Amino acid sequence: MCETIDINDTIATIKKEIRNQTTVPYFGLGVFAGTTTKEGEQMPYDSDSMILMMNNGRPMSQRLMFEYSRAAMHLEQRRGVDYINQLINWIYTKEFEPTPLHKAIVNMMPRYIIDTNRDTKLQELFAYEPHCLIVGKSRILDNDYRYEIFEYDVENRKYFQVEEEVLDDAKKILFKPMGSPLPEPSFIISDADYVDWLTEAMGGFAVPPVLKTYRKTKKYLFLGTFFDRDTDRMVANELTLDLEGGYVITDKELGKKEKKFVEKHNLEVLPLSLDEFSKAFV
Repeated sequence: MCETIDINDTIATIKKEIRNQTTVPYFGLGVFAGTTTKEGEQMPYDSDSMILMMNNGRPMSQRLMFEYSRAAMHLEQRRGVDYINQLINWIYTKEFEPTPLHKAIVNMMPRYIIDTNRDTKLQELFAYEPHCLIVGKSRILDNDYRYEIFEYDVENRKYFQVEEEVLDDAKKILFKPMGSPLPEPSFIISDADYVDWLTEAMGGFAVPPVLKTYRKTKKYLFLGTFFDRDTDRMVANELTLDLEGGYVITDKELGKKEKKFVEKHNLEVLPLSLDEFSKAFV
């Protein structure tokens, strides 16, 4: 009973911190566990399900099944960059509903959300209010920066590209570092994409300067985020530099590397499944 009360108190604290802009929601692939398209297909919710979706439901070799970025690299080498871009766009333009957790977070009106998924659900929920969108990019030839910034025109319901200064006064900022189908399909998905993005991220070129200032001493609420792979830990580390701490929602026992990441970043683990957390949170 005491543990339940403590968890409920923590959830209430998290809600308050999101509303007062001290905790930043951070969405990962696991938020789509149990989410199906209108045709009844399961949306990717972890590395294995992403690979199966990319490969017409068929498993790949054990070496490629290790991580979806490796499998995507294999497909890219065989079929080309355009093919993998179109494939990911096809996956994430399937019709499916935003999760209750997406809706609940948006209703709390946070100024800043990080969404490492490649769907448009949060963009759809923001469709009737002004916001800025930052889309991560990889393998850009003409500069070191690994993002583009867009402002949303509510009246015409479309994005147009803007300069960084617009973020200074933006009331809502949605950061999609791994890409999105909108305003045009662009994704970071293969090993080559991640290597390029992380290399520039470590040089300070993957996050706009205004966010580097804004994110100082913030906490993060990691939703459906896995830390068992080097890639996900490295991405999270770069996006949350100067953090004060935060929360991880998982009912699974953490591995050695996961525990090290959680301890290093001063994260509190809430021992709930994401579904249990979602029901309590909503």
